[in-house]
Amino acid sequence: MRILFVHDLFGAFGGAEANVLATASELKERGHTVGVLYERTSNQGEVAWSSTFEHRFLLERGPASAYRLAAWESFEPDVVYLHKMSDLELLERLLASGIPIIRMVHDHDLYCMRSYKYHYLTRRICERALSPFCVIPCGASIARNHDGAFPLKWVSYTAKVRELALNRKLYRLIVATQFMKEELLRNQFAGDKVEIHAPVPRGGDASCSSSFSDRNVIVYAGQLIRGKGVDVLLEALAQIRTSFSCFIFGDGSQRDECEKLSRKLGLADRVFFRGFVSSDEFAAFYRDATVAVVSSVWPEPFGAVGLEAMRFGLPVVAFDAGGIREWLIDGHNGFLVPWMDRPAFAARVEELLRDKALARQMGERGRQWVTEHHDFSEYISGLENLFEQALGNPVLAVIA
Repeated sequence: MRILFVHDLFGAFGGAEANVLATASELKERGHTVGVLYERTSNQGEVAWSSTFEHRFLLERGPASAYRLAAWESFEPDVVYLHKMSDLELLERLLASGIPIIRMVHDHDLYCMRSYKYHYLTRRICERALSPFCVIPCGASIARNHDGAFPLKWVSYTAKVRELALNRKLYRLIVATQFMKEELLRNQFAGDKVEIHAPVPRGGDASCSSSFSDRNVIVYAGQLIRGKGVDVLLEALAQIRTSFSCFIFGDGSQRDECEKLSRKLGLADRVFFRGFVSSDEFAAFYRDATVAVVSSVWPEPFGAVGLEAMRFGLPVVAFDAGGIREWLIDGHNGFLVPWMDRPAFAARVEELLRDKALARQMGERGRQWVTEHHDFSEYISGLENLFEQALGNPVLAVIA
């Protein structure tokens, strides 16, 4: 089978990119031919991406009459596996091609004009569907601009409505959690078009367990953006009296702000920002850690990084936001803390640092839970079955 991945970013960055690479690598190992159509590069981890995707196509823009998709000319896919991509002209052309399209909905970009489903000032989580309310009083038409010199940009409500209408014509949409499925149902997607296939990380070596050393290592992995709550994490860490070392892996627009906050809170000798590192180096820290933290305060669609930590036998402490409660069972494989409750977060992390036996017990429960409920091979097989189903009975959308 020839599978074309479509994603806005080529290279390592966050959970979506990790899933794209792991999925494509495994499908390639199973004998499928994979290609990728992308919009820009991340300038991180591109060697692994280039090794996996021998067929690579940069999205070219120009006058409508000259809009060219080299992918169709040379790759000729059987199935399109769409990830994050908001170019509506591209989406229309993908639909018009008649090739079945399956989309992995990684986050809230599809139906939220702000893309993160919470109020920027209060961070209060939004539970509404897309509607005129997003324009007034929410004011989501004005958003931060990360790509240009001007700090703000205009977001079109009518374009978002059109994007939803186009996506409802896709063959299937895949989500990681029931929470995400309910978000799509709230936005008028047909229930029989939405399937849950959690994008779990590859299975790890059972011998790669944490040592739960006396160093009291805390690990955070993810983007350093406001929704991930790294600033809230730092404010919680400042309340811990037990000695510890916290390593923060990842990058993003809030990194400078978080580094300044860390120094202001007196954490500079205990919190270390490591940026993007190789998977081998990252695993070494997991093997020396006592606890993994997921500090997301936005409605997390899934939080696969927590499952990755549990594969190393680590307990997880996280805020109760979005779909995290579907894999983090409070008091069983870690602690689920009330949203934005910094003292409670600090108390739970400190409890695990002080009680290594409890941390080890919860970590083993987490490893067993992930093994039983999130097998990477079964996840890929589920995708293969869905692709084959699409080829056997593709729904060819007609652009109105």
